[in-house]
Amino acid sequence: MVLATILGMGLVTYFTRVAGLVIVRFFTIQGRARAALEAVPAAVLMAVIAPTILATGPAESLAALITLLVAFRLPLWAVVVVGVISVVALRSVFGLF
Repeated sequence: MVLATILGMGLVTYFTRVAGLVIVRFFTIQGRARAALEAVPAAVLMAVIAPTILATGPAESLAALITLLVAFRLPLWAVVVVGVISVVALRSVFGLF
């Protein structure tokens, strides 16, 4: 029963994602709608990251600031590495690790 539930949830998730791609093929998206859809990935990323930055301790907040500053200069893989290293280092400094 558990396996059937997991497979069912996987299928529903897959079909909702594919349905969005199929539906978009039939429409020409321009102007403000296009700009809004292009902004969705950044908005989702901020919705995931912002609670962690604001609801956790000072180590995570400072690491987020460091990562943000580095993101203007380095490629994505380097930003991720700097973010992880800064969280670990700041947690050890603040005695959380």
